[in-house]
Amino acid sequence: MKEEISRVKEELEEKLKKVSTLKDLNNLRVEYLGKKGKVTLLLKKLRDIPPDERPVFGKLINDLKLWTQEKLEEYFEIVRKRVQEEKFKSERVDITLPGRAPDLGAYHPVHTTMAEIIDVFVRMGFEVAEGPDIEDDYHNFQALNIPPEHPARDMQDTFYVDRENFLLRTHTSPVQIRTMEKQRPPIHIIAPGKVYRRDADLTHTPMFHQVEGLLVDVDVTFADLKGTLTMFAREIFGPETRVRFRPSFFPFTEPSVEMDIQCVICGGKGCRVCKYTGWLEILGAGMVDPEVFKYVDIDPDKYTGFAFGMGVERIAMLKYGIDDIRLLFENNLRFLSQFR
Repeated sequence: MKEEISRVKEELEEKLKKVSTLKDLNNLRVEYLGKKGKVTLLLKKLRDIPPDERPVFGKLINDLKLWTQEKLEEYFEIVRKRVQEEKFKSERVDITLPGRAPDLGAYHPVHTTMAEIIDVFVRMGFEVAEGPDIEDDYHNFQALNIPPEHPARDMQDTFYVDRENFLLRTHTSPVQIRTMEKQRPPIHIIAPGKVYRRDADLTHTPMFHQVEGLLVDVDVTFADLKGTLTMFAREIFGPETRVRFRPSFFPFTEPSVEMDIQCVICGGKGCRVCKYTGWLEILGAGMVDPEVFKYVDIDPDKYTGFAFGMGVERIAMLKYGIDDIRLLFENNLRFLSQFR
């Protein structure tokens, strides 16, 4: 029995020297102290020893059990520290390495273009005015000289909130009406904001952004309109930008024009973008129709004014060479990251 006790102790000491993981230690604990462990089996053999010898061998086996427990705990601390140190080494951060730059966001091209447009007109002396996205029929159509039977309503293709009176505004022109109702001339405002129409293709979306402008004062002429918009175009697209004005029709302005700029893609030589004309239309404008002044109680014999409106997405597409308006609304990070 003494020899067997010594052999078990020596065997355990040799195995402890080869331990490298906590799992190995746990396996040794089961092998020696488990229900069928080698030390446990020695305790069970005591019943086969003569009674007068049992106290001596019982003490030897208990000493072996205590020694085994102490050794396993001792090696557990050693292995635990070793594993922890190895983990720290593998996860150590080398503070001498260059850092990684954070992935910064960027302003959306529509936001940037809107801000640039507003900045140009504010520097000219215009003030920013705002109005509700949900409008009534009177401010969105009737007060702008668009009665119920007017064909221009078909052009707007409106989203109605109810069947009678309220709708998602089709332009920001209602802001002009609301401003003239509250304020007497002189009036110099721009009205940026979202507008809504039933459109969805390469160059139209159901929701888009407009900036409209209104200037009302004494002796305002068409020359003032042309000068203001020419300066705007050259501020946005460059000082060498050529512009032209073509006759057009809008219910709330008379006379009405559309303003073109020389194609920014081909420089006026003709390309697919400008349909080989060398020109691109960017906005509509005109002198305020006297009928509109009557709705807001401004004397058309005393005051004149001009108004204009432009789609911000169209300006952004021309400015950045974007050929599909849907790219501006798809939230594709690869596309948007180009505008950092």
